[in-house]
Amino acid sequence: MIISRLKALAVLISSIFLVACVSTTDTIYKWEGYQKNVYQHFRGDKSPAEQTQSMQADLEKIRASGKATPPGYQAHLGLLYGQQGNLDQFAAQIQAEKNQFPESEKFMDFLLRKFKKDEVKQ
Repeated sequence: MIISRLKALAVLISSIFLVACVSTTDTIYKWEGYQKNVYQHFRGDKSPAEQTQSMQADLEKIRASGKATPPGYQAHLGLLYGQQGNLDQFAAQIQAEKNQFPESEKFMDFLLRKFKKDEVKQ
């Protein structure tokens, strides 16, 4: 009797453990190659133009899937555009990040002001 209860308890604990370890891939965000692109950016493995092209292609896939871009995606893409001197695309991506994540507004506004200030200096 005690052994059968111990077995039942072991099965119950194992089941709880297995359920807790299950990770779902169904998230509200679609990441595509975002993390890899950020890593390559900081390592200097790809030029800003190559990263922009890769991230823009991933952005189209994300939009086609109907999922949302993850936090920071459009801001990073905007910074890549800014590094290439494409300030219209920079501003558009920063604004899109700000619209999607209102909590980022102060930082996104700071970036917009910084790039405008740098543009005036040149």
